[in-house]
Amino acid sequence: MVDETARPVVLWFRRDLRLEDNPALNAAVATGRPILPLYILDDSGDGRPLGAASLWWLDKSLRALDASLRQRGGRLILRRGDGEAELHRLVAETGANLVVTNQRFEPEAITRDADIAHALRGEGVEWQDHNGTLLARPGEILTEAGRPYKVFTPFLKTLLQTATEGAGTPAPQVVFTPDHPANDDINGWGLHPSAPDWSGGFEGAPGEAGAASALAIFLERGLSDYTAGRDFPGRQSTSRLSPHLRWGEISPWRAVREARHAALRGRISTAQADKFVAEIGWRDFSAHLLAHFPFMATRAFRPEFDAMPWRVDPADFAAWTRGRTGYPLVDAGMRQLWATGWMHNRVRMVAASFLVKHLLIDWRQGEAWFWDTLTDADLASNVQNWQWIAGSGADAAPYFRIFNPTLQGEKFDPAGSYVRRWVPELAAIPDRWIHAPWSAPAAVLAKAGVRLGPDYPRPVVEHGAARTRALAALKTLAAGTQDDAQCPPQTNKQP
Repeated sequence: MVDETARPVVLWFRRDLRLEDNPALNAAVATGRPILPLYILDDSGDGRPLGAASLWWLDKSLRALDASLRQRGGRLILRRGDGEAELHRLVAETGANLVVTNQRFEPEAITRDADIAHALRGEGVEWQDHNGTLLARPGEILTEAGRPYKVFTPFLKTLLQTATEGAGTPAPQVVFTPDHPANDDINGWGLHPSAPDWSGGFEGAPGEAGAASALAIFLERGLSDYTAGRDFPGRQSTSRLSPHLRWGEISPWRAVREARHAALRGRISTAQADKFVAEIGWRDFSAHLLAHFPFMATRAFRPEFDAMPWRVDPADFAAWTRGRTGYPLVDAGMRQLWATGWMHNRVRMVAASFLVKHLLIDWRQGEAWFWDTLTDADLASNVQNWQWIAGSGADAAPYFRIFNPTLQGEKFDPAGSYVRRWVPELAAIPDRWIHAPWSAPAAVLAKAGVRLGPDYPRPVVEHGAARTRALAALKTLAAGTQDDAQCPPQTNKQP
């Protein structure tokens, strides 16, 4: 007779790389049985393969998680291959009869989890899934008619009124993992780039401790000025939590709780905390939308936008990716992204708008570039935010809203500190012309040592002409572009 209490539990880590406030881990520990903490790098059957910047972050986050587990008597079992096959293999090797995980909510993952759970139960293995990544599971926040919300404000109101706050549990003191089975060597996975190593300037501290530190710094220095300050890329007023949330190194409920507690203690105003909580809510909104409308990962949420006459222009797209459009704020953002794996939220909007509106290049091309270059690349947030900018998404910006990158720079980087950091060839240009160097007198350019063309490009397109072209293209679409034109505009969507 097999002693059921001695059979191990598989704890399948996925987008929840933390020990604190982790409902799947808590459930596994509560069994009192040995635990097999598992991470599977699935290169093929996990939907879209991870981008290069995400793999860089994942490498460090997995190492940090393994170190934390080892401090508690456990270790992280690493496997690479088909997720379902590797999970079945570990169950067969160990005799485990329970798999516990925090659910993923991407469309392919939802379907795949259901198939895996069905197969395991057919083999006598129990499957438990929990919500460790969102404030509420998709399907829990619905209209009175039982339908998914398509507008953010009522979604957020219902979410905050009805979602059950996580318990905020501490990391367990002990996580016992048997010496067997063996696991892969993460060094052999090649997640960190080599030949060349382009990650030397990447920013952030992957792992649970890094997430806690980022939150503490934000609460101390950034949250008090969050509502206004978050739009200025030269300030440290954003949370920088997006990659930590993407990898589940911190729970969204912890971020919400601590922001609210800071307000209750009088450290910040309630309005500042509420604004930050709303941005966490937007992250949920994106995930819920993608779960309910999986087609939006590849097609326009508003179908009339599928007829958009996009341009195919490799040269313009390359100029955008390399930060060589001739518009300093756009170029600064794209260079920051390439150098650090992250871009300021306001600048993400301006850069994305420039691609889809000024250059009339398909939002899917930009979304794919962000997917590969962002350490916080999240399918739901990436797709939702790009479609919002393009005007094709749920609760999207009005189709006629076209950011002027020069005015955006003058408003949100008035002294040019952000541009000077990331576009150093313009560093000596006076503030008056820093966001429109093509308009500077020849003597000013000469004194600053700037030659337009050889040193810094002239604009790839003139703003007025680009705006006229974009509006003409948008007006060729069905009347639906105007039906929802007055949706309340949202601003930065990444917390």
